Amino acid sequence: MSVGRKNRSAVPASVRRGHRTVVTGGAGFIGSHLCDHLIQRGDSVICVDNLFTGSMRNIRPFLNHPHFSFQQHDIREPLSIAGSVDRIYNLACPASPRHYQRDPVGTMRTCVQGALNVLELARIKSSRVLQASTSEVYGDPEMHPQAEEYVGHVNPIGPRACYDEGKRAAETLFFDYHRVHDVQIKVARIFNTYGPRMLENDGRVVSNFIVQALRGAPITIYGSGHQTRSFCYVDDLIRGLELLMESDKSVTGPCNLGNPEEITIEEIARQILSQSRSNSELHHKPLPEDDPKRRKPAIGRAITSLGWKPAVALKTGLEATIAYFSLGIATHGREATVASIDSARAARARQPRRRDVADSRESSF
Repeated sequence: MSVGRKNRSAVPASVRRGHRTVVTGGAGFIGSHLCDHLIQRGDSVICVDNLFTGSMRNIRPFLNHPHFSFQQHDIREPLSIAGSVDRIYNLACPASPRHYQRDPVGTMRTCVQGALNVLELARIKSSRVLQASTSEVYGDPEMHPQAEEYVGHVNPIGPRACYDEGKRAAETLFFDYHRVHDVQIKVARIFNTYGPRMLENDGRVVSNFIVQALRGAPITIYGSGHQTRSFCYVDDLIRGLELLMESDKSVTGPCNLGNPEEITIEEIARQILSQSRSNSELHHKPLPEDDPKRRKPAIGRAITSLGWKPAVALKTGLEATIAYFSLGIATHGREATVASIDSARAARARQPRRRDVADSRESSF
């Protein structure tokens, strides 16, 4: 069961028809949820991933499905798909600083050369194509909240530039292919998203805090903790991506997809501590270079053009995400981590509170 399953299907019946759909980055966190949803709505899904940050564990439940196939491929190389292709979702790129800074040149090539290869496939196949862009195109913003008209405040030579500028260049290519080749494009600017199947070691706020809280380790906060983010549950995002893809062809974007409820880093750390029943303490470290101080999407365009806005409350989404990581840690990362959220919650309910565990340890000495 998925927290937002009912909300995911809340799109006009006319768009819920079977397509032959390619999802690049389909074995990743967001990509695997998208593949899952598209299969359930009746699409034939071709998942393309080089498994740099994606995992076979995320897509293993689909491998025997008659309408799902997997192609291990790096989109920095030309992409060849036999037969017709109706839709392409381009989600291929590491999205956390820890991963995209590991190979910055490779990240830039994935953004730019990968976009070119995906666009060429769309041009050849006459496919509609959606680019998963990012709120990072706004950089460390001087406008708040960030609307699509804002051109951004990005450092082109900083350690985050391989991703930030790479995504900006990819947007340029998408609109140039639209103007020059009449390719049907959609550009989504995705803000902070969280939920089950996030990588345990990806260094992002929600996954970091949850894993540290569950392990009883100090919660690492970079900077004062007063910087803000807006967190969107993955089911809400998937619904937004689908609505954007199936919107009228005149709706190209860019379109912000994110939750406009702003929260400080320290506030979400304390909320995770409370919901995970952890005794972990907060530990502050210096703020990384070019890390944005405030992040909040203006979603008026999504509301007007798509009829979309987030529906899953932060507390509800965190409950499901904590349950997922709790089960994964309890089973030491074995395949049980792909179990349903209901199973994860049940497993978590059977576990003793951390204080109870600590008390039992103290009494044994």
